[in-house]
Amino acid sequence: MSRAQRLARVEPQAPDLSLRRQCRLLGISRSPVYYQRKELRAYDLELMRLIDEEHLRTPVYGSRRMTICLNRLGHPVNRKRVQRLMRQMGLQAVYPRPRTSRPREGHRIAHRPEHTR
Repeated sequence: MSRAQRLARVEPQAPDLSLRRQCRLLGISRSPVYYQRKELRAYDLELMRLIDEEHLRTPVYGSRRMTICLNRLGHPVNRKRVQRLMRQMGLQAVYPRPRTSRPREGHRIAHRPEHTR
């Protein structure tokens, strides 16, 4: 059973088992049970909008280049913040990944002749 499934089985209002006992039986810590996610700040939403607009214009920009763009627009942010926001939005730079042109089975590979001196 995954951690998320075990966490979903915790019943905070169970009358017969305490929260501590439930967590111990399921093998999870109590901190995720109590955790309440923070809302995004208005400035982060503004930055996310700007990142999204720039990503639509130039999808090849990663976090480094995106940070430069935002700084030029007058939004002093560091790269870690841009990385976090891009990760939350599910954005990645578009560039060729390794091993994109692997030969398929049955294809001949043309070998270059040996260089002779």
